[in-house]
Amino acid sequence: MLAKYYGWEPRFESVSFNPYLEDYYSDINRWAFCLETYFLKERFKDMLAVQQSTHTIVQDRSIFEGVYVFVRNNYERGDLSERDFTTYMELFELMKMQMKRPDLMIYLRKSVPALIAQIQKRGREYEQTMQIDYLKDLNDKYEDFIFRQYDGRVLVIESDGMDFENRPEDFRHVIDRVDAQLFGLFSETNWKQ
Repeated sequence: MLAKYYGWEPRFESVSFNPYLEDYYSDINRWAFCLETYFLKERFKDMLAVQQSTHTIVQDRSIFEGVYVFVRNNYERGDLSERDFTTYMELFELMKMQMKRPDLMIYLRKSVPALIAQIQKRGREYEQTMQIDYLKDLNDKYEDFIFRQYDGRVLVIESDGMDFENRPEDFRHVIDRVDAQLFGLFSETNWKQ
């Protein structure tokens, strides 16, 4: 919706073509390193393409979230060994030398119950068996990433109860906040609220 509104080029994370995703949800411990390495490769390719593009691009997920949220979660839950985590992070650090941060990261903040409702609505079969504690851990990692680790520009939007697709006023709220951050149309001093 942002891409259409602003005339930006959209880039979506590939989930339907990921050869590890369904395996991952059936045996996280076995497939975590393979899945995360595949995502890292894909996100790095996307980031290089974004940096080389002459168009403004909006992505649905950044390479940073993959590392600081999903990989960290797998490591802390014991689904990535110390050896695999170290290898992965060393690879990411090398890649980081070729990256620049996004101009703006938009964090659509949701509670765990709202996330569960969204997953059910999305209807991907392999996500339906996701454990609530796993989802809570991911949500906690997002909070830590956004508020304590990421030093780029972040716009936080409380999105519980919002329906961007069907309620124009909800989408307008997002547009107003993005305009303020990118184009300075309004003055908000603390974006990480």
